[in-house]
Amino acid sequence: MEPYFTHVLDKTTPTALVTGASRGIGRAVATTLARDGYQILFTYVARPDEAKITADGIAENGGRAAAFALNVADCAAVAEFFAGEIRDKFNLAVLVNNAGITKDGFLVRMKVEDFDGVMNVNVRGAFCCMREAAKIMSKKRGGRIITISSVVGQMGNAGQANYAASKAALLGLTKSAAKELAARQVTVNAVAPGFIETDMTAALSEEVRNSYEAAIPLKRMGTAQDVAEAVAFLASDRAAYITGQVLAVNGGMYC
Repeated sequence: MEPYFTHVLDKTTPTALVTGASRGIGRAVATTLARDGYQILFTYVARPDEAKITADGIAENGGRAAAFALNVADCAAVAEFFAGEIRDKFNLAVLVNNAGITKDGFLVRMKVEDFDGVMNVNVRGAFCCMREAAKIMSKKRGGRIITISSVVGQMGNAGQANYAASKAALLGLTKSAAKELAARQVTVNAVAPGFIETDMTAALSEEVRNSYEAAIPLKRMGTAQDVAEAVAFLASDRAAYITGQVLAVNGGMYC
């Protein structure tokens, strides 16, 4: 599918790239960054109809967006995307690594391909995008890289060994990249959402949902907008002296 543009985008306006933004947290992040004045580029893998909804929603609120089909786990495709669609075409100011998948199952029954599949998208994908964005941001001596981790990467979760491992790995990637890129005035941080109202949590039974909410001091699940506002803060000038950090958005739920 050809890129879907809501408007003609320009080379000078600060631009944010959000991976996996066709729905859920990614859509909220893209919409919120557009609200804050960024042009939005975002990626998706399937559901072009959902990607169009995200882009059109941004346009309806006065923003500008473009959607691209991209498998972030394919490093060659990511490098080609950055070279052909971003470098010298946009003023890349923010990268949000949001794309991720789950393939849950208990450890003793988990298939190797399910473990590898989650690690490839969640970790390899973030690395591929981070590496290419860092080249651009380092050259212009400035930028924000924000990666979406998870509370389960901090505390673990039964039935999610692959997902928890991937989200924990993102924290190490974030902290290492922060040290490498600080000299170029590129900040690198992570946001670790707790239990958030998404399509996945909507499918939970009432019993499971109640048990999760009971473990949260604020006694409610978070919203995608709660996460998006944290990302917007880290992308802003107000967070200029913050790097290598993990901002927990979990209603007080700590390991």
